[in-house]
Amino acid sequence: MENVTNEQINRVLGAIFQEYRIKNKLTQEKLAEELSKSTKTISQLETAKDGTSKKTDIDLMNTLGITPNILYKDFITNPDIKSKIEISEKIEELDADKIRALYIIIEAIKNL
Repeated sequence: MENVTNEQINRVLGAIFQEYRIKNKLTQEKLAEELSKSTKTISQLETAKDGTSKKTDIDLMNTLGITPNILYKDFITNPDIKSKIEISEKIEELDADKIRALYIIIEAIKNL
């Protein structure tokens, strides 16, 4: 997605925040309470009527369990970074034991 506008960014981020709020079984009211925001603010973020500050993005990521690559992957055009994002998404699908095993393999490869 090249030459993106702030409106497009707000729309994508709002949809992600809404998706993860629902996945976490939170109402807009409950999320607003947890973030010390108004319900209207959460609604405006999710519907792209308003953007977020960096602090609010971080608060939402921490509260909803969103990694940065999930938020920004649609805007990345660098092929090397896109590959790293794809790998990290595959890692997120693994259980804890497989992640530990993968970590050991990565450390071994680094030492080759």
